[in-house]
Amino acid sequence: MNDSEKKTGIGSFGLFSLGFGAIVGVGWAVSINRWMAHSGGPLPASIGYLIALIMMVPVALCYAELASMMPVAGGGMAYAYRAFNEKLSFVSGWAAFGAFVTIIPWEAIYVVDVLSLLLPAAKGPLLYEVAGTGIHLGHIVIGTVVSTLLYWVNRKGAHSSAKVQRFLTIFLVGTAVVAMGVAFLSFDPEHLRPVYENVGQGSHDGFLGGAFAILATAPFFLSGFETIPQAVEDASGSGASVGKIVVITVALACLFYAALLFSLGGAMPWQAFYALESPAAANLFRVVFDGPGGTLMYYLILIGALTGLFTTWNGFMMASPRLLMALARARLVPGFFAKQHPKYDTPTNGLLFCYVLSLAGPFLGMGLIDPLTSFSAAGFVLSWVITAFCVVALRKREPDALRPYKMPGGAVLAGAVGVLMAVVFLLLFIPNNPVFMGTQAVWLFIGWMLIGVLLYRFSANERHSMPPQKREDILFANAEE
Repeated sequence: MNDSEKKTGIGSFGLFSLGFGAIVGVGWAVSINRWMAHSGGPLPASIGYLIALIMMVPVALCYAELASMMPVAGGGMAYAYRAFNEKLSFVSGWAAFGAFVTIIPWEAIYVVDVLSLLLPAAKGPLLYEVAGTGIHLGHIVIGTVVSTLLYWVNRKGAHSSAKVQRFLTIFLVGTAVVAMGVAFLSFDPEHLRPVYENVGQGSHDGFLGGAFAILATAPFFLSGFETIPQAVEDASGSGASVGKIVVITVALACLFYAALLFSLGGAMPWQAFYALESPAAANLFRVVFDGPGGTLMYYLILIGALTGLFTTWNGFMMASPRLLMALARARLVPGFFAKQHPKYDTPTNGLLFCYVLSLAGPFLGMGLIDPLTSFSAAGFVLSWVITAFCVVALRKREPDALRPYKMPGGAVLAGAVGVLMAVVFLLLFIPNNPVFMGTQAVWLFIGWMLIGVLLYRFSANERHSMPPQKREDILFANAEE
């Protein structure tokens, strides 16, 4: 990318919109009642996201330092390549890529679901069922059309995608703020009682256990900040500013979720709220406010939810191909995926691959949402473990390297983050604890990593035909610009 293109790249607000829009997305509208149910109420769920804030901001600080130090596509995968070796780099990158590409069909499933509520006639005839959920012809058609639209937006490059993201994020945040304000008109502290109760959707037996249960899915719902390091090659700001944006984005998202859980959870008795059909946030206003006001809020939330779906989907359609491209640059996967568009610098083959995966969502339906969410969370957490230890390794081995943004606490804090994330990762796989992600998600994760091993071996000849230094030079070429 030449200097003139770099100057017209993604600015600070564009990067913030990319990350915040990808984080917040639709979870607040369609999953908020699930968070309450899995935590035992809105208060433990709110506290859970404040715990997630304490846990996630140090993770973001690790990314902030490394993204400013190595402004290249690949994120944690690239950092591990420099800090450790190609095998650990592949583990980090493949786990993260699995998490990234899981989000794409996840969004496609929910887009279809929300559009069906806005346009019931578009549902069409029932074709078959997956995991007890009906798949309709209209779902497949809508999902295919929207997937294709986002594919073409992203094909035109990061700048085009970022422009769309800015507009959508502003509308999304505005909708959520209005929802919180209107919810307070019906707020009653009694609606938050009982303060904690296990409603049969978790293994916890107390308030604190319910709060920690949020950590099973919080990585999924906070993972959108990873889109920022993936887009850093297209950023126009300084490395230090990119680092600060990563941290601010994560902190604001955690506070945003906690505020929504508290305000909407107090608008009606929470035990009735958690039983509402999806999207619960929209249905809440129909229940609480009779007449046109409730109906207006219902449709506003639906449109906000749809906007949020697009912000997350667009963000990860932008980030996922760039991570795959970075893996291919190092020949950890076939070099075929490293190809870029001659005009837009878009990773064309990687984007096409992600587009195909997004098309799978409408064919799978809502029945697979929970295991997909938990599987994705595990992929992110494993990548974060490795990234945190990258900071430790590079602080020790390259103490004088240029770091436009240096995380407070340095190697000590990064090491603590790595250990904490490693504990969370292990708990995701241990049954009968509040953080356990479920048997289906465990097998999905194991299967995905085994596929990665096969792909890594398949790429061996291509990898060995290129000198290691050349692969490293290609991977980090843009860090020198």
